[in-house]
Amino acid sequence: MKKIAFYGKGGIGKSTTAAHVSAAFSQMGRRVCQIGCDPKNDSTRLLLGRIAPSTVLDVERVKKGTQLTLGDLVHMGWNGIRCIEAGGPDPGVGCAGRGINVALERLKALHAFDDVDVVLYDVLGDVVCGGFAVPIREGYASEIYIVSSGELMSLYAANNIAKGVCRFAARGEVKLGGIIGNGRDVLHEEELLTAFAARLGTQLIAYIPRSRAVHEAEIHRQTLIAYAPDAEQTQCYVQLAKDIDRNEHFAVPTPMAFEELEDLVEQYGD
Repeated sequence: MKKIAFYGKGGIGKSTTAAHVSAAFSQMGRRVCQIGCDPKNDSTRLLLGRIAPSTVLDVERVKKGTQLTLGDLVHMGWNGIRCIEAGGPDPGVGCAGRGINVALERLKALHAFDDVDVVLYDVLGDVVCGGFAVPIREGYASEIYIVSSGELMSLYAANNIAKGVCRFAARGEVKLGGIIGNGRDVLHEEELLTAFAARLGTQLIAYIPRSRAVHEAEIHRQTLIAYAPDAEQTQCYVQLAKDIDRNEHFAVPTPMAFEELEDLVEQYGD
């Protein structure tokens, strides 16, 4: 079973990327489960065609003290993809990372992953929080991919995530599989991301150019794979899933000092 986690700065396109990769894997005949590890509860929206009607924490609150089943937590999405949202507290109330811990413990107890081929975790990029580090710290995910644009703060977040991966890699099997470039039309963006990945000791496994087609599909609450299967941009996501499937380049990353990162960005920004 492939155990994949996508990390990256908030708003960088992790959920969009994750949903498209899940859809592509399902088209390859794989049994896929996508788990949204974000209190916003929006990771699986494009697969379900709506916001998930309930999260693991929602069900825990309602059925507290009663027997839960896997069916209480799973929503069936496009092409049979299992969709699960961890959930979390209301904004400003409690620890956002708690939902991930509770959700993954509950799913493990219910043997949620016994009959799937691919589990994909869509995780917030704040690896400082213990909750958000759970997928890599506890070994739920073994293949980490960082989604980043060529913008400085996105690269800064990616570099910090690499530090977290480096820390936890010493404890188990987790490794960095590569950087997924999500284009924002930054000058020399693909070249910058390629150089950034090399400095981390990994690869730019894909560069997804910016496309209005993705936005149009999202308005209709679908992935491009479902909405426009013949679109050029669709093939970028299909190829990304194939490259992840056969990827053998896994590494313990070598993060940079912030000053080094600034120098690198400046080289490609002139």
